Amino acid sequence: MVRPRRLMDPDGFLRSLGDLPVMEADDPVDALVDRYNSEMSRAIDMIAPERPLSLRRVTSAPWFTEELAVMKRSRRGLECHWRKTRSVSDRARARAAIRAYSAALRAARKTFTTARIASATNRPSELFRVVGELLHPPEGGGAPEDSATRCSEFAHHFADKVAQTRFDLDASFVAMPKEVTEAPVCLNLWDSFQLVRPDDVDRILGAVRATTCSADPCPSWLIKSARGGLVEWFVMIINASLNQGKFPSVLKQAIVRPILKKASLDSAILNNYRPISNLPFLGKVLERVVASQLQGFLDDTDFLDPSQSGFRPGHSTETALVALVDDLRRELDRGSVTLLVLLDISAAFDTIDHGILLGRLSGMGLGGMALSWLQSFLEGRSQLVKLGDTCSDPWPLTCGVPQGSILSPMLFNIYMKPLGEVIRSFGVRCHLYADDTQLYYSFPPNSKEAPQILNQCLAAVMGWMRVNKLKLNPDKTEVLQVSRMSDRGIGWLPVLDGVALPLKAQVRSLGVLLDSALTLDAQVSAVAGRAFAQLKLVRQLRPYLVKSDLATVVHALVTSRLDYCNALYMGLPLKTARKLQLVQRLAALLLTGANYRERSTLLLKELHWLPFTFRTQFKVHVITYKALNGLGPSYLSDRLSPYEPARSLRSSGEALLSLPPPSQARLVGTRERAFSVVAPRLWNSLPREIRQAPTLVAFRKSLKTWLFTQAFR
Repeated sequence: MVRPRRLMDPDGFLRSLGDLPVMEADDPVDALVDRYNSEMSRAIDMIAPERPLSLRRVTSAPWFTEELAVMKRSRRGLECHWRKTRSVSDRARARAAIRAYSAALRAARKTFTTARIASATNRPSELFRVVGELLHPPEGGGAPEDSATRCSEFAHHFADKVAQTRFDLDASFVAMPKEVTEAPVCLNLWDSFQLVRPDDVDRILGAVRATTCSADPCPSWLIKSARGGLVEWFVMIINASLNQGKFPSVLKQAIVRPILKKASLDSAILNNYRPISNLPFLGKVLERVVASQLQGFLDDTDFLDPSQSGFRPGHSTETALVALVDDLRRELDRGSVTLLVLLDISAAFDTIDHGILLGRLSGMGLGGMALSWLQSFLEGRSQLVKLGDTCSDPWPLTCGVPQGSILSPMLFNIYMKPLGEVIRSFGVRCHLYADDTQLYYSFPPNSKEAPQILNQCLAAVMGWMRVNKLKLNPDKTEVLQVSRMSDRGIGWLPVLDGVALPLKAQVRSLGVLLDSALTLDAQVSAVAGRAFAQLKLVRQLRPYLVKSDLATVVHALVTSRLDYCNALYMGLPLKTARKLQLVQRLAALLLTGANYRERSTLLLKELHWLPFTFRTQFKVHVITYKALNGLGPSYLSDRLSPYEPARSLRSSGEALLSLPPPSQARLVGTRERAFSVVAPRLWNSLPREIRQAPTLVAFRKSLKTWLFTQAFR
């Protein structure tokens, strides 16, 4: 059953909805949500009732007209005649007919495709859906799979995996010291949420993504379009939920969509799928309200671990990698050996213990209605798997937080907060991004204490994980040795849960391939290879897209790959950087339609693109500006020191940075590529008015103009 989208008019929807039903602020929130769902369902049924989807098999493409069918039959006849005849004139007539048919076929397809894309120009999601169909046409001919059986298989697999993990953890439970397992007692700092106002809700409805769940009474995009007449409804429901300290029960059931972890994995193996929860839109709006207030509390109390970068404002995978690689390069410069250990946690979000999490929340100062609301959000949840129109039986969730929720990443960060303290107590450094935990230990090449210290740290991490109902997977944990003599072993291997961890030649950290010498050759080759493959596909779309839409597709599929963590590419050797420069040149050729022999400088100048090396400088400057102005993580701002001369000089008030002494950057590779060395040098080369820009937007604008002038002068 489907609803015709063309009938879903926001104004008509509001007229069908009528006046706001009589609702009192002290009504149970569950009753308010039930009334909201029933009224929304009634209104959408009035303007766009469900209709059965036609199952007629379409035998031809929409652009294949009757005139083309006649030409096709004529062409086939001429082809048969051509094979039999020896007449030159008949062969020429047949070839002309074949060419005319082929040209008409291409023209019809181009006209139809261009019209589809033009209608989707103002809707980015629809544009990329059409582009995806053009690049990867749906395959046909296969027999339909039994959806009911598949749903049941997925449901049992996800439920059994969590149950087995919890059983294994309970069986291997070993008591840990009190200070590790229990959250510190804290005064009650926050006992109630702040009630929302209509303008707050309107802003949130405009910002939240329009993801629709099958449990929603009407499409989310329609609610966003008609939000002007629905704000009072949302205010009433949200404030009732916050006042009563209860999350609505009807919003606790999640529709699970199995998502393949990697495109290269076998789709027939259930263990290769990740359960992503699709939640009702109203619940996500309510979560967004609570998340904004909870984030403000975390910022005010500075509760989270400073090395945790996941799902925090101003923090990202790039900032975490910049700090990590900077530390590795500095230790490499000192001649130390560094072991980077990438821990793998099995089903981390799904095995979180609710009791431990509530203890963490209470320990950070939450109480009263605030803590009751979060407890209600965690308890009583269920989920089911849905494939097509078939659903599995729901099963209750006694642990874990739903993947796909807005609050879940924040709660997971709070849950993992003590882990950083455990790791650093052994003198080992770490970076955490959600469930990706990376710890690294540097030591002299001939150190005898290093094996004992690192193994004790790994044993403590394993014990902490078991106590907190998280399962470490030693078989998938990777170790990288970073040293000047990377081809020589250190004579020992780290041990995790009795398993010796072999040293890898390269590891993937947050999407970036790191090798033992930190050359990034493997990363650059991988990025260039994927970008070239995407350019080859995008080239097929050029006849159907106008330049602006083609530029959108190129930026989404190609140049975004070049820009991901490109701060790490600073100071790359020319032979390595040339691969990425060639990708940028081919993307510019595709957009401009210029001759292959055209100079890259002219192409980039026409598109107003910064060359690859200047794009890396731009990213380093932006990260530096954020770190200096409180918009970035503290672990980056601590690496930058303002220049403060001993006596008053003309350079005192120019916002300069102190350059590290030459003794701290002996190697050429470190001096040109380590962030703590490169960032101050680049920053001091900027004009004073750019360094002192009042806002990030003004800084980025003036910086690009200045770099563009430097690149093409």
